[in-house]
Amino acid sequence: MTLPIQRTLPRGAVRRWLLTSAAITAVTGAASAAAQEGQPTPDSDAPSAPEIIVTGLRETLQTSINAKRKETAIVDTLSSKEIGDLPALSVGEAIQTITGATTHREKGGASEISLRGLGSFLSNTTFNGREASNGSGDRAVNFNQFPSELINDIKIYKSQQADLVEGGVAGTIELGTLKPLDFKKRRLQLEMKGSYSPYQERITGSSAWGWRGTASFVDQFDAGSLGEFGIAIGVQRNKTNNPEETYAASSTWVACNPNVTVANGNCSEVSRDQAAAGTPFVLVPNAATYRQISESDKRDALFGAIQWQPSPTLDINLDVQYSKRDYAEDRRDLNLSELRYGLSDIAYDENGVLTHMAGKTSLEAVGTLLERDEEYLGGGLNMAWQASDRLTLKADASYSRTIRTDVERSVRLRTDPLDIYGNRTPVNNQRVGYVYDLAPGSYAPTLTLDPAFDVNDHALFSDDARLRRDELQRRNEIIAGRFDATYEMDGFLRSIAAGLRVSKLTYSDYDDRVEITQDDRNLDRDVNLSCRTIFPQRDYLSNAPGNQLSSWATFDPICQFQAYLGTEDPGRNADVRSVANRDVTERTFAAYLMANYESTIGDMPVRGNFGVRAVQTRVTSDGLRSDLQVVTNSDGSIRLVDSGVFDTVSIKNKTTRFLPSINAIFELKPDLLLRVAGYRAMSRPAPSALGAGRTIQLEDGTNFGSVEDAISLITANGSPRLKPLMSWNADAALEYYLNRDSLFAATVYYKQFTGGFIPVVIDEDFSIGGQNYTIPVVQTQNSSDKSRVYGLEVTLANRFSWLPKPLDGLGGKLSYSYANSNFRNEDIRLGAVFDPTTGVTTPGMIPAANLSGYSEHVVSGQLYYQLGGLNLQAIYNYRSSYYQDFVGGNSQLRYVRGNQTLDLRASFDINRNMQLQFQAVNVFDEPKITDMPVPGSIRQYHYYGSRYFMGLRVKL
Repeated sequence: MTLPIQRTLPRGAVRRWLLTSAAITAVTGAASAAAQEGQPTPDSDAPSAPEIIVTGLRETLQTSINAKRKETAIVDTLSSKEIGDLPALSVGEAIQTITGATTHREKGGASEISLRGLGSFLSNTTFNGREASNGSGDRAVNFNQFPSELINDIKIYKSQQADLVEGGVAGTIELGTLKPLDFKKRRLQLEMKGSYSPYQERITGSSAWGWRGTASFVDQFDAGSLGEFGIAIGVQRNKTNNPEETYAASSTWVACNPNVTVANGNCSEVSRDQAAAGTPFVLVPNAATYRQISESDKRDALFGAIQWQPSPTLDINLDVQYSKRDYAEDRRDLNLSELRYGLSDIAYDENGVLTHMAGKTSLEAVGTLLERDEEYLGGGLNMAWQASDRLTLKADASYSRTIRTDVERSVRLRTDPLDIYGNRTPVNNQRVGYVYDLAPGSYAPTLTLDPAFDVNDHALFSDDARLRRDELQRRNEIIAGRFDATYEMDGFLRSIAAGLRVSKLTYSDYDDRVEITQDDRNLDRDVNLSCRTIFPQRDYLSNAPGNQLSSWATFDPICQFQAYLGTEDPGRNADVRSVANRDVTERTFAAYLMANYESTIGDMPVRGNFGVRAVQTRVTSDGLRSDLQVVTNSDGSIRLVDSGVFDTVSIKNKTTRFLPSINAIFELKPDLLLRVAGYRAMSRPAPSALGAGRTIQLEDGTNFGSVEDAISLITANGSPRLKPLMSWNADAALEYYLNRDSLFAATVYYKQFTGGFIPVVIDEDFSIGGQNYTIPVVQTQNSSDKSRVYGLEVTLANRFSWLPKPLDGLGGKLSYSYANSNFRNEDIRLGAVFDPTTGVTTPGMIPAANLSGYSEHVVSGQLYYQLGGLNLQAIYNYRSSYYQDFVGGNSQLRYVRGNQTLDLRASFDINRNMQLQFQAVNVFDEPKITDMPVPGSIRQYHYYGSRYFMGLRVKL
């Protein structure tokens, strides 16, 4: 097992990995020694052992091991009896401690979850057994919106069973909140944490400090003849900042011909056919940006539950979750907006990865204020009635809604041959010469500008003022209901369960833009002088290798809006309709029948379940179509504009799938279990990937000789006819439970997918200037290819009870996941493309990517030490590189390089009611690095910095 890990880990990780690995390796030796001596460990399940009350991470691991043992399917859990004891600041960070689970990190924190090294779109997440909406346009829940202090139970179903909500090829993540009557005690808990971000200290006029406050209350009441009531409520406010500094190339890359020099224009583009004929190419981005970000982030969350048991046979639960995020991001960008212009002296490797070039580019100083308002509301009513000694009926109605609105105001100032005073600039040109260098082994390209141009001189950004107000809103809503019935039986079949589920998911978005340009040079000069700011950060990109830019001329965009327009916000357009908008409705009807069985084979107990789930999905996607008008310029050239007249196109799609499943548990010994499972699973495309709109990309500029010259590319912003991704699956797991603190588990699995995704070109008719044009539109459809994934998961957990006191308080958990996949995702511009008319597939210029989110290796390690009221924890995670698609699909390939994180926690119980806490997040502070459109071709790197938390918890 160690060889593939060491081969993939970066050098800096090996030392840290060994620190974790060496300690955990002793676990198996300790367990083996204890077993051979025949002596029970101090906390073994032997009847003579006294009950020992444990807390902290050890208690959480004990509870999780016990829950895993009782489950029928192949399940990994993270569970705590106490409120707020999950080992993380967010649910995402807690989940990544579970075997086979890892996260995609944004802003230094865990967000989307991948299971078994597979993408988040292959997983399904339920909250108290229900689907949860999100504001990203996909089905991957943003776990940052759920505070870990208010979650008590996390289960990951690795194998499927018929009564689970469909959607999890990789697995199903189930989040659970506390049921007040089950808690069985009154508890008022208050927790306050102060946070510190060292990176924020670098930013002028800001505070590196934030805070996080949580309060929860649980109680139970005996109402006499009315039965028993329980109430639980939790509230949290999190006010912090997440500084960020980054370099990023554009999200569009072009294959340029390095042997053709275009002195006064963009590089000569190489087509798929030319590349297939042997024409060389180098991959070049359209633009590049240095970005400095200052941020403030406020989140409020509220969880509530009421449980009523009017009789021993009736249980009624009402739960509600609400969260609201107010987020602001101040960006200061330096754009090199024409990286493909006038290229020379090009160097590249055998994969087309650019290592050196010289060119000329316009420079742009852009200031942006992004404000995000995101609101989540979810909840439901659940009733369970034991109608007889054998029959239990359950009904559940739920609602989940997320609305995310982004308002972005930005102002661009561009270079010109003249400065703001009308004087010739040192380079006497709009475009400034630059040299691009990527040193061998480096992730940070260096872009060296002509030294005659002072990038910090505000007066040199003097022309082409452009003001933009962009408003993007995504709305996702899920209304669902289900009914379940379980009948207990005697004999081999212990129970039969059947159920129905209906749901309606709606997803819509719009992206509205108000754009204003002006060419009054006197006004440009006045605004330039009045809205200048000093560069807002010291030591910008000081941790990045190479000779990076450290500052440039910056401006206050809100001051510029006020100075140019007389208002800070001109508001959105009265009509926000666009051909790129999405409006998707997905209706699901599901029914299942499942039997639970229990028997013996000889003296060996056997239990499990088998059943089938039938699922019908109906999609209706509405898109807008609009004519384009041709406007003739004074010089006889043309430009294209929207006509503002729209027609609605509605595309429908229906699929029906049957999902059989079987799970079996063989109790080889009282402490040794063998689990096997076989099942069919499905994962639906993201709602945003089902849009029926079109994205019309025009060439830069407004002066063209023909319509064909003006149109760069037309792509579908979704494919409503996409079908669910289906897989047949087999799992086998061996689990050894030595005692309450000890677990060894190994799982092997195999998944065969029926169909992948491939770009297709379909001719569509467009009316432009009153004439009809047939233009090929690129979109994605299911392919007939078959692919597979197989993998291994291993978990070791133990406490070092064999060590002399006080070292016997040491313990830990180590998990490793390996996955091997041959899935293919093609690049939309440079990959293989299928022509459904001719049936011909044109080979791609670059290799296909694997499954979105697929990582070959995932490692998670936890060490803890408990001595009296002192709890110390270290949590390590490593994830190898993976492909990450863009929300909405139909974009070029993007890869995230392998990364590792280390989080630390410490707590001390002052007494039974008060606890001091300390936490450190992202201790390594390694950059997040992405490549595009092939591995090794650097697109972006981010630095977020570490964060530290100090707090006090009070229990009353």
